[in-house]
Amino acid sequence: MERAHSLLLNEEACSQLRDPQRAEFVFEWLRFLKKLLPVTDRADVKQKQKRLVEQLTTVLTSSPGPPTRWLLADCLALVYRVGDSLMSSLTVDRCNDIVRSKDDSPSFLPTRLAAVACLGVLYEQLGRLLINSFKETVANLLKAVKSAESQGRCEIMLCIEKILKGLGISALSCHRDIYKAARTCLTDRSMAVRCAAAKCLHELQREAVFLWSTELENVATLCFRAFEGSNYDVRVAVSKLLGTLLAWALEPRQAIAPRPGSKRNSLEEVMELLSTGFLRGGAGFLRASGDMLKGTSSVSRDVRVGITQTCVVFVSILGGTWLEMHFSSFLALLMEWASHTRATQCLADAVSSRRCVSFILRATLGTLLGEKAQIAATKEICQTISKQMRIVDAALHEGNTETRVSPADVAASQHVLVCALLELGSLLQDLSSTAAPLLQDTSIGMIDTVISVLLHPNASARLAAAWCLRCVAVAMPAQVAVLLDRCAERLNAMKSCPEAVAGYSAAIAALLGASQLCPLGIPHSKSKVVMTLAEDLLRSAAQNSRISVQRTQAGWLLLSALSTLGPTVVEHHLPRMLLLWKCFFPLSVRDVESELRRGDIFTWQVTLEGRAGALCAMKSFVVHCKDLLTDDIISRLLPLMSCAVALLNQLPSLVKSYGNQIKSAANVFRLRVYEILTLLQPKTYEECFGSVLKQLLSDLAGPENTACSALNLLPPLCYCQDLALLDLGMQDMDQHFIEEQLQGGGTLEYDPFTIFQKGKDVPTPLPTASALTVAAVQLFGVIFPHLGVQQRAQIMEQFCEFVRHLKGVRQQTVQIHVTAAFCCTLKCLALSRMELGPEEVQRPALSLLVGALEDSNPLLRCMAAEGLARLVQVLNDPSFTVSLTFMSFDKLKTARDAITRTGHALALSAVYRYLGGINSSQYLSGCVGVLFTLSQDSTSPEVQMWALHALSIVVDLAGPLYHSHLEASFTLVLRLLLSSPQTHVEVQQSLGRCLNALITSMGPDLQGDGAGVSVVRTSCLVGCAVMQDSPDCLVQAQAITCLQQLHMFAPRFVNLANLVPSLCEILLDHSVLINLCSSYLSLRRAVVACLRQLAQREAVEVSEHAVALVKELPRRDNTQLDVTIKEVGLEGALFSLLDRESDPQLCRDIQETLIHTMSSAAEGNLAHWLKLCKDVLSASAASAAAASVETQQEEDGDRYDDSSAFHSKPESSGPFNNLRWSTRVFSMECVCRIIAQCEHGNPAHFNMALAQEQRLHESADFLVLHLADLIRMAFMAATDHSDQLRLAGLQTLLVIIRKFSSVPEPEFPGHVILEQYQANVGAALRPAFSVDAPPDVTAKACQVCSAWIASGVISDLRDLRRVHQLLASSLTKVQMGKEVSSQLYNESSFTMESLAVLKAWAEVYITAVQSSEQKESLGTHPRQQGEEAGDAGPTGTGLLKLVQADLATLSRLWLAALQDLALLTLPPQYSHQLPSTGGSFYTAETVEQARPHYSRAWATILHATALWLNSTGFIMVDEGPANLSRPVTPTSMGQSTSLSSVKSPEDINTDRFHLILGISVEFLCSPHSGDQMENINSCLQALQALLEVPWPRSKVGNDQALSVELLSVLHRLIVTRESPSIQLAVLELVRQIICAAQEHVKEKRHSAEVDDGAAEKETIPEFGEGRDTGGLVPGKSLVFGALRLCLCTLVRKLPQLSPKLAGSATGRGGQTCSLNNTDCSLVTSALAILSELPSICSPEGSVSVLPTVLYLLLGVTREVVKVSVGAESGQLVPGVLQALRTVLTSPMSRAEKSRGAWTDLLRCALHTLLEFWSEDEMEPGVDEVTMLTALTIFELYASADVTTAEPLQTRCIQIFRASLESKDPVVLSRSYQLLASLFQGPSAVARPFILALGGRLLSQLEGAEKSRPQSPAELQAVQDGIRALEALVFAANETHRPQLMAVLLPLLISLLLDENALASAPAASRSLHESALRDLMRIGPQHSAVFKSLMASAPHMKARLEAAVKGNQESINTKTSAQRVISKNTPTIQLKINFL
Repeated sequence: MERAHSLLLNEEACSQLRDPQRAEFVFEWLRFLKKLLPVTDRADVKQKQKRLVEQLTTVLTSSPGPPTRWLLADCLALVYRVGDSLMSSLTVDRCNDIVRSKDDSPSFLPTRLAAVACLGVLYEQLGRLLINSFKETVANLLKAVKSAESQGRCEIMLCIEKILKGLGISALSCHRDIYKAARTCLTDRSMAVRCAAAKCLHELQREAVFLWSTELENVATLCFRAFEGSNYDVRVAVSKLLGTLLAWALEPRQAIAPRPGSKRNSLEEVMELLSTGFLRGGAGFLRASGDMLKGTSSVSRDVRVGITQTCVVFVSILGGTWLEMHFSSFLALLMEWASHTRATQCLADAVSSRRCVSFILRATLGTLLGEKAQIAATKEICQTISKQMRIVDAALHEGNTETRVSPADVAASQHVLVCALLELGSLLQDLSSTAAPLLQDTSIGMIDTVISVLLHPNASARLAAAWCLRCVAVAMPAQVAVLLDRCAERLNAMKSCPEAVAGYSAAIAALLGASQLCPLGIPHSKSKVVMTLAEDLLRSAAQNSRISVQRTQAGWLLLSALSTLGPTVVEHHLPRMLLLWKCFFPLSVRDVESELRRGDIFTWQVTLEGRAGALCAMKSFVVHCKDLLTDDIISRLLPLMSCAVALLNQLPSLVKSYGNQIKSAANVFRLRVYEILTLLQPKTYEECFGSVLKQLLSDLAGPENTACSALNLLPPLCYCQDLALLDLGMQDMDQHFIEEQLQGGGTLEYDPFTIFQKGKDVPTPLPTASALTVAAVQLFGVIFPHLGVQQRAQIMEQFCEFVRHLKGVRQQTVQIHVTAAFCCTLKCLALSRMELGPEEVQRPALSLLVGALEDSNPLLRCMAAEGLARLVQVLNDPSFTVSLTFMSFDKLKTARDAITRTGHALALSAVYRYLGGINSSQYLSGCVGVLFTLSQDSTSPEVQMWALHALSIVVDLAGPLYHSHLEASFTLVLRLLLSSPQTHVEVQQSLGRCLNALITSMGPDLQGDGAGVSVVRTSCLVGCAVMQDSPDCLVQAQAITCLQQLHMFAPRFVNLANLVPSLCEILLDHSVLINLCSSYLSLRRAVVACLRQLAQREAVEVSEHAVALVKELPRRDNTQLDVTIKEVGLEGALFSLLDRESDPQLCRDIQETLIHTMSSAAEGNLAHWLKLCKDVLSASAASAAAASVETQQEEDGDRYDDSSAFHSKPESSGPFNNLRWSTRVFSMECVCRIIAQCEHGNPAHFNMALAQEQRLHESADFLVLHLADLIRMAFMAATDHSDQLRLAGLQTLLVIIRKFSSVPEPEFPGHVILEQYQANVGAALRPAFSVDAPPDVTAKACQVCSAWIASGVISDLRDLRRVHQLLASSLTKVQMGKEVSSQLYNESSFTMESLAVLKAWAEVYITAVQSSEQKESLGTHPRQQGEEAGDAGPTGTGLLKLVQADLATLSRLWLAALQDLALLTLPPQYSHQLPSTGGSFYTAETVEQARPHYSRAWATILHATALWLNSTGFIMVDEGPANLSRPVTPTSMGQSTSLSSVKSPEDINTDRFHLILGISVEFLCSPHSGDQMENINSCLQALQALLEVPWPRSKVGNDQALSVELLSVLHRLIVTRESPSIQLAVLELVRQIICAAQEHVKEKRHSAEVDDGAAEKETIPEFGEGRDTGGLVPGKSLVFGALRLCLCTLVRKLPQLSPKLAGSATGRGGQTCSLNNTDCSLVTSALAILSELPSICSPEGSVSVLPTVLYLLLGVTREVVKVSVGAESGQLVPGVLQALRTVLTSPMSRAEKSRGAWTDLLRCALHTLLEFWSEDEMEPGVDEVTMLTALTIFELYASADVTTAEPLQTRCIQIFRASLESKDPVVLSRSYQLLASLFQGPSAVARPFILALGGRLLSQLEGAEKSRPQSPAELQAVQDGIRALEALVFAANETHRPQLMAVLLPLLISLLLDENALASAPAASRSLHESALRDLMRIGPQHSAVFKSLMASAPHMKARLEAAVKGNQESINTKTSAQRVISKNTPTIQLKINFL
């Protein structure tokens, strides 16, 4: 194909190819040429133009296929446009000659069509350059059209359309001639020609004014005739034409001046034209024939549907503004259509007409109007309803006879009311909670108006009113309970009025159905009201015969609706329901027979209605309450079913006796029996099979049965993909609502019991007769598998007999019914894996299916093919499968008729579906061969379509097996695509499916580089290009889907630069008439699905290509979306599209596309995305929120000044207008996504200083710079009328607070950036706390409130009080309780709101306590951390004071909530222990709904309660009533006022303690707590707060089993959770538990000592673990549990400790791991716990545990001294040393019973420690200082028995001697410090060290005079040496001290410098001089005798000292103070010395 890519055709390469490849080669060349010509230099084109035109002409005359001829035409026109245009007339002449040619042979037809196509494009592109020849050309074409076949007529019409487009007004002279020709074609028998003629006339009307002026009526008549017998495409094209003409007739375009004398048409005249067609049809309405005058003619539904679409196009073109202005008159005219007698001659006609009017209203009001205009339309509709009801009232009540209204007017009013009410309901559902102001508008009284219709005499109007009330409830859930009460009250009051009973009961049922769509539900009490009403109606039905039927129906309708509330509600009423069911059926089957002998027609009618209603209530119960359908309930229902089935058999005799009057009731009863039996298990009613089957056969094939539309019955039994073969309006389309009317549709009055079904669209049940057939088919399928073989064979033979012997329409009806029944059976057999039976069943079954497979009904053939496949699946017999496939192969070879061939072709693919493709390669080859042949049968497009469809299914199923056929298949598909006529669109659609399946089959292999793969890939791309150029929308959709598949498998071969613009053009083409003129919804779905996939990978490129396209596009009629893309890019256009679309799948795809684009581009283009979201949010018609807030601000005065900045002036509307609330909610979700995305990006997004700094250096954008916009958006959303938008706004506000609360304000240090928005946040929150705010909004606002207060942003106590006041108001509401709160929602909503409030308060209290503690800790270091102290602001003590005012109330409520939780978490077996009335915040009926709310709130409440108990110290105070208006809980946590059950404070405390402990442990043990880290933290912190108080600590300490259980839970937690915060909290809790145990042991020991007083110590029992034996039992030992937990922590952080890991990669043999700060904290905590363990053991127990403790301690010490471990943290070394000290000072080391063992073990430990020196002697990275410190701790704190043992003592002295030789001044300094400590220690320890090291110390210090210190470290070492020597002196006896002082003082004097040397000495030396002088001044006076004698004996010393004192007298004071500062800041030394 690469050889085709040249300017001139490569004729040599082309000639070498065979015909099919040549066509592909030429097409590829033309594709390339079309892209190349516009970018080629004009001179080059001119140079080769002659040759190029010759080549193109050759292609023209070589019979090109449709795609080739269209490309050829484009290329020819391009050549003349780019090159020399003078010679174009020659080409036009040549084409004209070809058109004139007399050659009528089929081979010449493609050339003629190509010539016509070329003419069209030449005139379109060159326009007036060809003006001279255009008359001749048009005349030629118009002449040719008369004799042309359908393809020719179609092509000529399209050609003339292009000529008109190119010439514009210049073609004026031919307009009339073109019009005449197009008139004829508009009613052509070929649908494609009609479409082309409509397009031609649509182009003609742009310049031909007469079409929409003088000829308007004629054109309208013509269009009505075109609608007759039309298909969907024709209706779309013609409606677009007629709608456009009518629009221009009403509002002429300004560009064209109206003719003189002509008057403008009025809306009434234009609508009169349409209504004439709607009511009288297209048979020439100006010539009214006799039958029309008699009113007997019926308008075809095709015409009505076409006119409906025309009306929508007409209004859409005029636009939303026009509709808004003229809606009143437009509505009135439409209502005339709905109510006209011609449109309502029978019920089916009336339903169809109503649906047409409803569609017009929905498609215009729902699409063109913004929310404000929709509210105005709603008011107008209300007025229309009021007007109609006045007419009805006038008719029903006596009055002036002159003004009496006829009954016909009342009948007509029902249709007006149905249309008006259904549209009113739809509008309200669209508006949702934004419609709330309508309810307050007393001028229209909307609710009253709708309720008044419930009394209408006609059922259809009553049901529509009930549905409308349901829509009100769905839109505004707060109205459900109100309306229920109102209707129930009216029903009670008007029980004797039949209309009232029927109307109000329907309304209540509809409202109960609505509650399924309301998340907040309805109060449980309402179900009791409904149950009572239903019971009352049923029991009183017999009292008044006039309304017996109505009361009976109403009662059962209410019970049926009641079941939709679910099992939790129904179980309370089930006994009463069972009793009612029992009352309505005879006691036994015998009683049924006796009933027949009594009663009259009326009683039987009532009886049948009652029993049908009872069965419907049973069905509803079975569907909605499966959990309650136990064996017991079923056993109680079965006798009733037996009676119902017995009555079923008696129905024919009843109908015979009483005539047709009872027939409808009998049919409804039969229907209900079938429905309930289908839902029950067939095994339960086996004994009834005979009776039921008899009736079923009668309904399916009996003489009485009526035809059920095949469209209603068969599609569910067909394979879903096969339905694409049927052009029955089943494709996805926007007009589906009316298109399905062509086949007959349903309406609510056919079955009022559907009014409570779940769903937003009004139900459309089928007529009873059709529904009965569908139910019979389904029941037959359920029962048949349970019959015996003989019965099965008999029934199948009967079926075949029925089909054989009947004739005509009757035979077709029965065949459809019985085949459907058998196919349903096969489906059930396959699903339940049951067998069909032997040969005698199989033979008739096969005969039945094969007969249906060869029927003329295509839908029946589809079902039969699927049935045959199911038969193969069920039989699972290879021989049967082979015989069946051979039969199909034979039929296909011999049969010539299309019907047989299509049916068997589809059967082949269907059988393959259930064969299991992998095992049937032979079958595959045979199948493919046959389908290939059929696909090429060009004589029958139908056969081609079915064969290609079957082939696509086979390709899909075969998978890898198909690879051998791929190349041939691609060739076939491409050849057919290039040759099939455009009139056979269905063939092209099947080819598209085939190509898609082939691409999927190739899969990732398409990426290959081989020659074969390259050819296949090119074929794919060429095929896609052919389909993209098709005029049919479905074919274009297939092309896009194929390209999407290609992009998935081989993305680099799909050119986005071509694909994206083509996708955007499709969206742009249908921008204004988005839901109307885009022929198929599936095209838009395909476009958006493709964009979604592209956006996942190349979002930025897609946006760039889209914007580039719009910039290049010429200006067109529909420019709205173009402008949008130019202003805000593709993403803005997608937002607009999202707002207009209603299809859920399409909306989801648009949202995902936006999300993918945003995730790729948002962070890099923040300003664009945030502005886009802001524009979307701002684009509502009425800025209601802004207005409400401005009003609020006026009321508040100056309090909310800042928020006025939001409303200073209205902004321009931006690129969007009147966007709906759902789109704005999505924009807020996008804002949250952007914030979340930035969180993972540059930290400057959340740091103003950093962002400002980075912006100076680079052109980046950061989120923090847009904070004002974010706050503004959240504010606008949070104060909107729409509840959903308010929730989204509050959620955004919450996210903003959480992300930005800690961001500092650079300009005002000590402040945060959010402080400036305090007023705005407050203003956003206030509406959510209003009285009428829904509970979910208030709950979310509480969450925001608590986050805002806890964030610490609020700097002013007054602002804090304002927000606090909001929470306080909610708390008051909670205190009032669930009994007092207005019952608008389900009780669980009160639970949700109450718990949200309590959780918010809990969060605030936790924050207040933590802030207060933080402030106290900062208070100990005043001004040390000024900024942090400033940040705490009033959220410290000020906030705590605010909360404490309500703390008494809060604590009780918190405890009550926790008690509720404890009850709710009981296992199911203890459910009987739950209080019958419920808990404090939930009711018994709403337990399940309440659980999620408790699970969200409990952890925070638990933490707060624990903190409160901590603050009170478990000391009971009389808190008084705490403003509670009710008892908190049934037990009130032990504070019940009942005197008999008053508990002591100890009991109350114990209850509270166990409550908190129990909840925490239950949760921490739960396996579902994996993702609830916050809750785990809250639990641990709550337990910590408890254990900080002595009383709970004593409870834990006293109960060892409890402590061990707690440790076990904590051990599991620390093993399974990696979070450092959780692990640290666990260890802190373990420390507290050990502390509690210590206290307990101490107390016991103390008590024993006191009690036993003078008794011998041996008799005192040993307390602590281990007792006398020292044994620690795993699972029962607290010490063992703590050891295990600490070991786990230590080994995870330091694997080297484990002997098992010692040689592993992480052990000692491996590389040492480095610990971060958190790891160091964990290790330190674990060691602290370890060191305390011996203290809670008995002496024997301590001996057991000590080796482990010492092993771990020394192991950690060994690792710590390696520099890389813990290098980042200064806390680990002190922690290790502190733990060591704790162990060494343990009282157990001195206890009599354990002293010896401890001494031995500690000696071993000391030996191990000393061994570290020999081990690590050569290691360079050892921290020697730490080792020496550890050694010193041993020497000082271990007993002398341990340290003085040899050779340990000698080795210690050696180590210290070695350290004194160290060259490192730091080590030397630390050695001196440690020696000083040792010298001051016990004499047994100090003496050996003094003797061994004193002399060495002195000699080293004496050397300091000669080698004075040069650095601060050396100076420190000398100073520490002097301190050590001083310590040595003071350690000596008083007698020896003067001698030693005589050594120390000369040493100090020797360190002094003379005056000259001091001036030039280094800083360190000077410091040493000053230090020595200070020491002399301090020590000298203390030992004056020695000092004086020394001075006397050494004059040189005296002189030196005096000179130093005298010379430095002035500077000593300042230097002394400086020295103090230096010494104060001496780092590590000071820290380490603290441990001694």
